[in-house]
Amino acid sequence: MEKSRSAVAMWTASCLVAGGCTAIVGVDKPYHLADGVGGGGASAGGGGEMCTPDEVRCLENRPQTCDETGQWQDEAECPEEAPSCQDGGCTSPRSCAKLEPICGPRGDESCCASLVVPGGTFDRGDAEPRLATVSDFRLDRFEVTVGRFRAFVAEYPAAWPAVGAGAHPKIAGSGWRAEWDDKMPVDRDALSAWTQCEDPYYSWTHEVGEHELLPVTCVSWYVAFAFCAWDGGRLPTAAERRYAAAGGDEQRQYPWSSAESAPEPDESYAVFGCGLDGSCEIADLQPGGSRSPRGDGRWGHADLGGNVWEWVLDSFAEDLPPDCEDCTVLTPDANHMIWGGGWRSEAATLLTSAFEERAPGGEYAGTGLRCARAR
Repeated sequence: MEKSRSAVAMWTASCLVAGGCTAIVGVDKPYHLADGVGGGGASAGGGGEMCTPDEVRCLENRPQTCDETGQWQDEAECPEEAPSCQDGGCTSPRSCAKLEPICGPRGDESCCASLVVPGGTFDRGDAEPRLATVSDFRLDRFEVTVGRFRAFVAEYPAAWPAVGAGAHPKIAGSGWRAEWDDKMPVDRDALSAWTQCEDPYYSWTHEVGEHELLPVTCVSWYVAFAFCAWDGGRLPTAAERRYAAAGGDEQRQYPWSSAESAPEPDESYAVFGCGLDGSCEIADLQPGGSRSPRGDGRWGHADLGGNVWEWVLDSFAEDLPPDCEDCTVLTPDANHMIWGGGWRSEAATLLTSAFEERAPGGEYAGTGLRCARAR
């Protein structure tokens, strides 16, 4: 792995010099090598933009209503249990439209609860400083469950993303691309078959059963991207995912630690390590939030360390710019990144700085996903 990382890092550096291979999107020039336009929310209200009284709309994830003077006015921010703004009102993401609040340690939370991560700046460097700034965003409290993914499968292939869908609202060119269409399963049966990899370690079942609260696994990066886009969200960037796990400027070593203390991982904090002695079973994978609140991150997110690895938007890269604002790294045909460690992984993978690279078209029984959303 170290040899391959070194090779990719050298290749990435050469591309940055040549300006032709890698798009580091959302950073200050000269690193901004990408082109194209990404999707986003409505343009900001106010500023003299007129409207018809009582008209409604969404500004990213906040409802707006037109007042008697013909000016857009912000309504209350959408709550965590209904974090998606559609047609001027707050609603649950599509994957939870028919699901009762059955997630969390007490089984009484929305499986689609999405918590605000206040933006800020943190250091994601190792040998030398690499300051990254992220804007406010929402990140789902739980990893995507089998039950939520079942709703996506039921609508597939109508759930196939349109070009530009699932984009980060501040990163141009970060939405779905037409050239990814042939990376997707051709129909519902193919999608269902894809999610049963590495027998017997997959969580997916063709029929509703005992696994509905388990994180879905065996999902490729392309399918993960498509799911989040369909669900009204997107994949988080690597900077956002690490920022949330590290507690932002607290720079936590583990999601549950603090600037003052970093308790070593054990089974009370995270689900991990079952495969180290060769005895791993699907029963070792646990419902989302099973270690909550003890293992939660600074802003209440469960399983930021352990249970399943999670795809992020970024391609694999180690040669990052010294300063970065709302950025991602997109390299055609390159491996992508997974974060957070998993149920079959060792304790070191739970560090907030730990990640691995995977082929984006691969399905892995230790890898799932979590969606980000506009605030």
